[in-house]
Amino acid sequence: MNCMRKFAAGVVSVMFAISGCATAQASGPVAASAFAPLDQWKTAVLTGDAAALQSLYSTTPAMQVTTASGPSDAGTETNFWIGLKVRKINLDVIQTASPKPGVQVIVFQAEVQSGASKEQILYITEAQAWQQQADQWHLAVVKRTEPAHLKQPANKDKNIYPAGVDAHAELKEAEDKAAKEHKRVLLVFGANWCYDCHVLDLAFQRPDFLPVVGRYEIVHVDIGEDGKKNAALARQFDVPLNKGVPALAVVESTGKLVVSQKNGEFENARAMTPDALLEFLNNWKLEAQ
Repeated sequence: MNCMRKFAAGVVSVMFAISGCATAQASGPVAASAFAPLDQWKTAVLTGDAAALQSLYSTTPAMQVTTASGPSDAGTETNFWIGLKVRKINLDVIQTASPKPGVQVIVFQAEVQSGASKEQILYITEAQAWQQQADQWHLAVVKRTEPAHLKQPANKDKNIYPAGVDAHAELKEAEDKAAKEHKRVLLVFGANWCYDCHVLDLAFQRPDFLPVVGRYEIVHVDIGEDGKKNAALARQFDVPLNKGVPALAVVESTGKLVVSQKNGEFENARAMTPDALLEFLNNWKLEAQ
């Protein structure tokens, strides 16, 4: 199932449970791009207007908030967004739904330029259920992730690790190419079912990563549904798959191991910073001739 749809499922179910507590007027599905309350929410966050933000929250019934650390409330949610000191915010709307008249559900990933401590880019996924109360829309239910430093994938649909690929043949091809271009080979052990493997793949596509990633020939090594596929290759390059994936190994064009991850360092890639990933890649790349 789509990751964001699963994320929103709890919001929709709670929305149904509370929808009888306030009068809801009939309304058809609303396109996120034309949903004015979301624009009002975004403007309040961007301008740091706590009063305007709080005015969008339902009071009867009280807005329900769920975060990764547990239940929250309207005041804490206001403080969270205002505390980010948002300089810029872009919303990537992933899903919209109108499960019943007077209810609008929107799931988005916010890319936030925050000035809270130092200028940094954060990614926050949020599912919002809006309810039409009398003639106004209010936020009735919110489910939010904690801020991440790397963009999070909306799903695991990308075929990073195609079935039927001969990893040994791909490695040999990569070594030959690396020898000609004065590079090293980067083995990325993982699987399509691995969420953090998709996080790492997105990170490798960032513009600030491309010059460093380009100093490697990358081979994605599939560990299969059972985590045991290509186990011999993992042993050859001293990668303990039981420590988690994605797991990386850097290899010379001759096939000699340079370094491998032995403690699941990237297993929780979703919580890593770009600096931590770049540090690893910069440490082991060969400089261009």
